[in-house]
Amino acid sequence: MLLPRSCLLCGASAATALCAGCAADLPGLGPHTCPICAIPLAAPAPACGDCLRAPPAFDATLAALRYAFPVDHLVQSLKFAHRLASADFFAGRLLALPPPTGDVVVPVPLSPLRLRERGFNQAVEIARPLARAYRLPLAMTGIARIRETLPQSRLPWHERQRNLRHAFECRVDFTGKSVIVVDDVMTSGATLNAIAQTLKDHGAVRVCNRVAARAIKTLT
Repeated sequence: MLLPRSCLLCGASAATALCAGCAADLPGLGPHTCPICAIPLAAPAPACGDCLRAPPAFDATLAALRYAFPVDHLVQSLKFAHRLASADFFAGRLLALPPPTGDVVVPVPLSPLRLRERGFNQAVEIARPLARAYRLPLAMTGIARIRETLPQSRLPWHERQRNLRHAFECRVDFTGKSVIVVDDVMTSGATLNAIAQTLKDHGAVRVCNRVAARAIKTLT
């Protein structure tokens, strides 16, 4: 603990996970976001247009950062280079947000094949310190991914919901529970929506997402 740390992004000596310069450059989501899906808004509103037209199964989402450079590098270094310090950093940023009201923390599961390949679940590593800080149980086996699906990142946004159909199985009774779901990145929201629907089918009364980074769809 007495040895100096290196910044996760630039490698410079730092007292925390990131040096002051890199921390200042991290992209945020702006002052106003949709309370349901965390998409940036021009002004405060009860929900964005998409959530008003087709409400998702989850009830709320808070994201710490925008999924853009260099946050994408931090996420990829966690998932593919096993830099678990990035998970602690993301958990710290999430803990800086207003604390949620809930009964249990559930990390988004990986498929058995992906878990064997990677050796760990990045959502679990982010969720552990959150559950400790919130003083809530961490239900690592509460929901399982039972069907191998195509990587969401390879699919157009409109196909991602169909890709996850029947992909999750609930193994815990969540009757009457308010569940906090934790993941590293939210893109279209299809994964979190499928999980929320599965949780509510098994009794959950509220599902609130905490995600390290929110990807923003850009028009081309």
